[in-house]
Amino acid sequence: MSHTLPFGAADLLHRGLNELSLDLTLAGPLSRYLRLMERWNRAYNLTAVRDFEDMVRLHLLDSLAALPRVKGPRIADIGTGPGLPGIPLALARPDWQVVLLDSGGKKTRFLRQAVMELGLSNAVVVQARVESYRPDGGFDTVVSRAFAATTTFTRLAGHLCAPGGQLLAMKGRDADDDPEALPAGWRVVATHSLRVPGLEAVRHLVEITKD
Repeated sequence: MSHTLPFGAADLLHRGLNELSLDLTLAGPLSRYLRLMERWNRAYNLTAVRDFEDMVRLHLLDSLAALPRVKGPRIADIGTGPGLPGIPLALARPDWQVVLLDSGGKKTRFLRQAVMELGLSNAVVVQARVESYRPDGGFDTVVSRAFAATTTFTRLAGHLCAPGGQLLAMKGRDADDDPEALPAGWRVVATHSLRVPGLEAVRHLVEITKD
């Protein structure tokens, strides 16, 4: 089966990587990842996005636009689904260790296959609910993409942060960053506007730390 994308999607990916100042050689593994997702999506319904160009914009480039705000080397992607943003981040930064956390059996089966086929030695798949996940050490960045409201994300995933670590909540047009609603001891440091190549809408990244 072909690992390449249709011309329009491939061109969009290359232009997007260039706009984000990322290595164009990432296009190869990112394309294989999308092809694998598309194949598994037929039976597993991993994503409602089916068009390859939309997948490039809404999945790959959206995930990678957050990269400058992510602090390594230990990353946890909460409610990762089919691996977003964790797999694009792991591909872009092989020097980081990325945990892909999801409670769904079908999604974690896909994730394990993707990690194996992409040769991602720096990614680990964990099937668990976030509130019950107790790793040996904390993470420098705990990130979520459309996982839950920012306050809920903070309450459920805050225990995963290492001292000095950060929570990053990836949001759409609505930043959902009401500082008054956060659990005690947590604060919104900043809400960053993200420009995703190929998308007119502005995305937001809410950065949260513990006092």
